[in-house]
Amino acid sequence: MVSLFENYEQQYSVLTADITSQVGLLTASATKDRRQLISKIEKHVEEAQELLEQMELEVREVEPTKRQRCRTKLDCYRAELKRLTLDYIKARSVRQGVLYDSAEELNDVRISSDQKQRLLENSESLERSNKKLEQGYKVIIETQEIGNQVLKNLGEQRETIQRSRNRLREHDEDLGRSGKLMNAMIMRSLQQKVILIAVLVCFFLMLCIGLYLGFKRN
Repeated sequence: MVSLFENYEQQYSVLTADITSQVGLLTASATKDRRQLISKIEKHVEEAQELLEQMELEVREVEPTKRQRCRTKLDCYRAELKRLTLDYIKARSVRQGVLYDSAEELNDVRISSDQKQRLLENSESLERSNKKLEQGYKVIIETQEIGNQVLKNLGEQRETIQRSRNRLREHDEDLGRSGKLMNAMIMRSLQQKVILIAVLVCFFLMLCIGLYLGFKRN
């Protein structure tokens, strides 16, 4: 199954092939044809830049084992597009050293420097955007790692609290058993005291009866 990154690669290859062939035609083309070629090349360059941005986003979703290889490919594609952009700029400027066939062609050459500067600025802007995206991605990864560590710590604390609760529950059960045992001992002690008192009372009554009978006989 073809991944989205590989699909972008195929589209990028088609675009760069078109740009390469059109830049070659631009060098030797007539004025009328040059306008059409310039329009097509600039459109394809913009599409290629957008594809690189999409590929940059897709690299982050690739499996970690394949991510570095895809990132290396992406760097090569950026360098290739930059080279093609410079080739295009040179192709647009190649006729500046010869006689011009018309005023329109002369105007094309005059504005080429502005377009050249704009293309260079776009290329630099793309590189800056890629760097910002990479920095943002690093921040996200670091934040995710911190979040995972916090979750791990919370999990450990939760387990510690759970173990403490279990120990408290066990202590409560031990205290309950101890309380029951203590109550049983108290009840047994009270029973023994009652029995002892009853025995003493009986002994005292018997003693009193014996003394009474002895005095009565006398």
